[in-house]
Amino acid sequence: MAVAAAAAAGPVFWRRLLGLLPGRPGLAALLGRLSDRLGRNRDRQRRRSPWLLLAPLLSPAVPQVTSPPCCLCPEGVHRFQWIRNLVPEFGVSSSHVRVLSSPAEFFELMKGQIRVAKRRVVMASLYLGTGPLEQELVDCLESTLEKSLQAKFPSNLKVSILLDFTRGSRGRKNSRTMLLPLLRRFPEQVRVSLFHTPHLRGLLRLLIPERFNETIGLQHIKVYLFDNSVILSGANLSDSYFTNRQDRYVFLQDCAEIADFFTELVDAVGDVSLQLQGDDTVQVVDGMVHPYKGDRAEYCKAANKRVMDVINSARTRQQMLHAQTFHSNSLLTQEDAAAAGDRRPAPDTWIYPLIQMKPFEIQIDEIVTETLLTEAERGAKVYLTTGYFNLTQAYMDLVLGTRAEYQILLASPEVNGFFGAKGVAGAIPAAYVHIERQFFSEVCSLGQQERVQLQEYWRRGWTFHAKGLWLYLAGSSLPCLTLIGSPNFGYRSVHRDLEAQIAIVTENQALQQQLHQEQEQLYLRSGVVSSATFEQPSRQVKLWVKMVTPLIKNFF
Repeated sequence: MAVAAAAAAGPVFWRRLLGLLPGRPGLAALLGRLSDRLGRNRDRQRRRSPWLLLAPLLSPAVPQVTSPPCCLCPEGVHRFQWIRNLVPEFGVSSSHVRVLSSPAEFFELMKGQIRVAKRRVVMASLYLGTGPLEQELVDCLESTLEKSLQAKFPSNLKVSILLDFTRGSRGRKNSRTMLLPLLRRFPEQVRVSLFHTPHLRGLLRLLIPERFNETIGLQHIKVYLFDNSVILSGANLSDSYFTNRQDRYVFLQDCAEIADFFTELVDAVGDVSLQLQGDDTVQVVDGMVHPYKGDRAEYCKAANKRVMDVINSARTRQQMLHAQTFHSNSLLTQEDAAAAGDRRPAPDTWIYPLIQMKPFEIQIDEIVTETLLTEAERGAKVYLTTGYFNLTQAYMDLVLGTRAEYQILLASPEVNGFFGAKGVAGAIPAAYVHIERQFFSEVCSLGQQERVQLQEYWRRGWTFHAKGLWLYLAGSSLPCLTLIGSPNFGYRSVHRDLEAQIAIVTENQALQQQLHQEQEQLYLRSGVVSSATFEQPSRQVKLWVKMVTPLIKNFF
């Protein structure tokens, strides 16, 4: 019984135990099989084991800071320094960070930034829509490219667009056909890369029809970059995301190092993607393994190296910059720096890019998110939002087994992006209701209703796509950290798709207030979930949906 209970506590326990048996492969294999069997039995149980409460103890320890904080380092005062052991750390002034609140604001800002871009426009998204608003965006790019050639001193403007291959190729009129005119007219300035998951190949690729092939894996990163300014979001380049589909958006203005990093990241993913040609064919970058025709292991290894080189080189670069700024023998005072012409204010905000590309064995976002949830102390509050409520087992265990208070915001069926869809897709909102009800029942069975609360977003005529979290430390009425970007805490985000978000840590009260207001505006349009919620007619789930959901929940 003791072994069974320990196994129920989670896979981390077994990984640690197996790590103690390097010279006992037979015993390790036996324990591995026992772990699998006990894990399956655990999943069949209606109630979660009380050993779940040991989740914080069994989860990975917080990565240690490699060098002790010093009084000269502004970032020495915040508790999330350990993240810089995994990714580059960018210190900025909070005056360079602006939280956006609406799709219209997002759309207008993008167009405005494109119009004034002189050096680079980099856009990574799942897809580009085919409506008039999307065409307006393409026209804006065309106009800016044209002006760059006609200027008295022509600029070296480059446009790089990264989309998903399967989603971007859907239908006769698609993302590719929208961008072909740009590619044909400005072949030396425009690059369009289409990421194709290495897991969709062979017979599987031939048999799975359009739309359904998108369930295997996608390019899901949303980064919109203009010279040295960056928008991080979960929003795609499609009309609803510009009008009535609520998401989250943050604008990092004049942050050159961050813009350089995301340019290099998109370039890296672009290099392992298929390149759109002017005749609507695609080609592989010279010397790169083909994503679905070549050897999968070789391709994934090459992709891992290409992306990790970007992360590691940026991390080294930022460490050197930090050392030069705060540890140099010729350290200047702020007054000296101002007199020398460097008027950049001292950083009070730190940006950490978190990348998740499980197909390439890159799991940084997963590690950081799990650690944040594990370390959230009693009295802390975590506001977590996702447009598609389908938490991984690890995240679910941490929410249910740790000490912080959670308010989880999710889409009501009516504002789910699949609501009213034709065919099988029309049943997806009901599947999410089923998953939500199962989780709610588990919260109740553990007596956690006061600590873990679900809320459903509803807004007439709108859909909901916001994701991320806000962390309020114990005793604080304002958040000190937020996660914002493309991941939505589900199985797909962790295991199938390419994702990127940023952790923003700030000590600035004005920026904390911005983040707090963003959170409040979203939650104000929600209602608390109770047992009565699932008695409503719109929450009735058909038997076949209940039966199918466990089989397909890892694909949406």
